[in-house]
Amino acid sequence: MARVLIVGAGLTGSLCAALLRKEAPPPVHLTVWEEAGDSGGRMMTARSPYNPQSTVDLGAQYITCTPHYAQQHQSFYDDLLALGILKPLTSPIEGMVMKEGDCNFVAPQGVSSIIKHYLKESGADVCFRHRVTQVNLRNDKWEVSKDTGPPEQFDIVVLTMPVPRILQLQGDIANLISECQRRQLESVSYSSRYALGLFYEAGTKIDVPWAGQYITSNPCVRFSSIDNKKRNIESSEVGPSLVVHTTVPFGVTHLEHGTEDVQGLIFQQLEGVLPGLPRPVATQCQKWRHSQVTNAAANFHGQLTLHLKPFLVCGGDAFTQSNFDGCVTSARCVLEALKNHI
Repeated sequence: MARVLIVGAGLTGSLCAALLRKEAPPPVHLTVWEEAGDSGGRMMTARSPYNPQSTVDLGAQYITCTPHYAQQHQSFYDDLLALGILKPLTSPIEGMVMKEGDCNFVAPQGVSSIIKHYLKESGADVCFRHRVTQVNLRNDKWEVSKDTGPPEQFDIVVLTMPVPRILQLQGDIANLISECQRRQLESVSYSSRYALGLFYEAGTKIDVPWAGQYITSNPCVRFSSIDNKKRNIESSEVGPSLVVHTTVPFGVTHLEHGTEDVQGLIFQQLEGVLPGLPRPVATQCQKWRHSQVTNAAANFHGQLTLHLKPFLVCGGDAFTQSNFDGCVTSARCVLEALKNHI
């Protein structure tokens, strides 16, 4: 039985696992390693420590589908809509730029529900808090080391974490990347920002006419959203939750600062944007060091194959674009590359 390791439980990694389960010739044993404590990657949904039904999207807020991808990825959208994992965004988002033919969708259970759906479909063994440190060649297999526990061997490895993490890996993989490939990988750049989630008690009112708004006049706050309102979910038992995304310049400036200090700065600026905001019962501040790809790896068309026998491939938005369709494109390209070598 071929043992396949997918590193990263974000959208690309989870969809790779689901597509492999569906389309790869059996028998294949799928394992997903994720360095965080939960799945989602940059489609993370956080929960209130006081009420798990109160959630907030700390990463992607909604999914925009263009006419081109509505056709190309129709089956993916149809499946998620039929299952109720996605639904049309009907709530008002102030300052949103709409192009003709675009459709926007929200995830009623939070954007991480998309990832959880694909992981469930894949039947993969999913292991959290597994940070990969080394990848070595051992007897025509990959021996993959993590920061805890013994190394394990796999026939195929798929890397879907941000490119800087790939370039940090130790072991034989460092020598397998050609100079040309390394230059291309080093050319990939990301924006950085913070997201702050605020959870409120049941019955709290946040009296604003919008579900989300883009802000252009503040040096810190770029976007805010009342998550339950964005998803059209009203409940007397679940308090509202609010998310704030910072500007990229603010994120870059404070990238190496402690999250508690940064959270205080965001609160100060938020008071000017939303004066009189009620006091939250809980908060969660998320640093997105690798938020969105600002410069993708050129000429790799969704994936980069580093080694053929045994097979080692990289995928993710670094090889396409930072949105739902970019990750779907990459996952499909990784699958095609794999099918040619399994």
